[in-house]
Amino acid sequence: MRNKIEPFSIFSGTKWLGSKKIISGILISIFYLLIASCHAQTLKDYLLEAAENNPSVKASYTEFEASLKRASQVNALPDPNLSFGYFISPIETRVGAQQAKFSLTQMFPWFGTLKAKEKVATWQAEAKYQVFLNDKNQLFYQVKQAYYPLYEVHDIINLQKRDLEILESFKQLATISFANGKGTMTNVLRVDIMMDDIITDIQLLEDKLDPLTTAFNRLLNRPDNSIIQIDDSLRMEVFQLDFFKDSISSKNPKIKALEKTLASLKAQETVAQKSGLPQLGVGLDYAFIGERTDMNIADNGKNAFMPMVTMSIPIFRKKHKSAVEESQMLQMAMEYKIEGMENQLITQFEKAYYEAEKALQLDSLYEKQRKKTEQVLRLLYTAYSNSGRDFEEVLRMQQQLLKYQMAQATVKVKYFIALAQLEYITADE
Repeated sequence: MRNKIEPFSIFSGTKWLGSKKIISGILISIFYLLIASCHAQTLKDYLLEAAENNPSVKASYTEFEASLKRASQVNALPDPNLSFGYFISPIETRVGAQQAKFSLTQMFPWFGTLKAKEKVATWQAEAKYQVFLNDKNQLFYQVKQAYYPLYEVHDIINLQKRDLEILESFKQLATISFANGKGTMTNVLRVDIMMDDIITDIQLLEDKLDPLTTAFNRLLNRPDNSIIQIDDSLRMEVFQLDFFKDSISSKNPKIKALEKTLASLKAQETVAQKSGLPQLGVGLDYAFIGERTDMNIADNGKNAFMPMVTMSIPIFRKKHKSAVEESQMLQMAMEYKIEGMENQLITQFEKAYYEAEKALQLDSLYEKQRKKTEQVLRLLYTAYSNSGRDFEEVLRMQQQLLKYQMAQATVKVKYFIALAQLEYITADE
């Protein structure tokens, strides 16, 4: 946590509270913190809630489950054909007239065709699953994108309120100095102007929380005015470039979804090739024979039973050849898509990594500047307390300090958003 100038750190020798009140206040604060910790929600909790409730992610997962049902559909044999014929003019045979006929036929695709179709459906289902994972990771990234600006606004509001307290103490000191003849009324008015500006800024920031809160709660699919608990202990840490970069091609669901789709297209090529081969069928004909009345012969009126074997003859080869070529061209296009996606993700990774490194460097700079500004401010304040001069410089340096503190809050948010993007690109949760 950043060090902040407290009002009593400026007024050396002045105590704002008695020791008993301080101890009592600390005990009360600890009590309320313990109560709040029992119900506090972290960012991880919000991510889990979003994954469970977000309608887009739920729709994506349902689509994946639906795709699993297709494998059992394509793996089944075609339905058998049953036909019935009635002879309007019966055909006379030696044992009697044919009156009606039933035919039942079951066709079988060429060996391996059904297995190839099942592979197509399985790869497509796996691609759908990777799409679901990407949608979930993208949701996590969006939740973080919505969460960190809330942290920034809350942090800046707290800084502004602390600055307002400090300016109030400055105003009291300027008023005392004016009453003692060491300062002017102008100094008091300057503080009033600055305090009015800060009060307006705080109000605007609090108004800004409304749309940010709504956007965050919508991602979690809950009421717009639901309370959001903000973690105030974010820490900026250095990360390893190689670890993240190596994960892009092996873990990113976008690339893996395209790879699964490519595998399904290869299986589809096999299906197209086997579709150009003959189909075999077995069947049964059953004919109803009427009895002859003009004579009595052996097997008179005996129904006919005839097993059959059929085979389709795929003589129209053009459509099968075109189906194979289509699948091959789609495979080539998918390979280009995979290559293009890898290039796009690496570019995004490099930009996000630069933003994260930039944020780390700026935070280090602002931390140094903040500490130096605090030292200068203490010296200026001591000089003003003794002489009553250079009060304007004291105010300017106080605002410079606030500037660095707010810059640190902003750069911290930029760092965590860049880190969230890196986690999304590399699928590192």
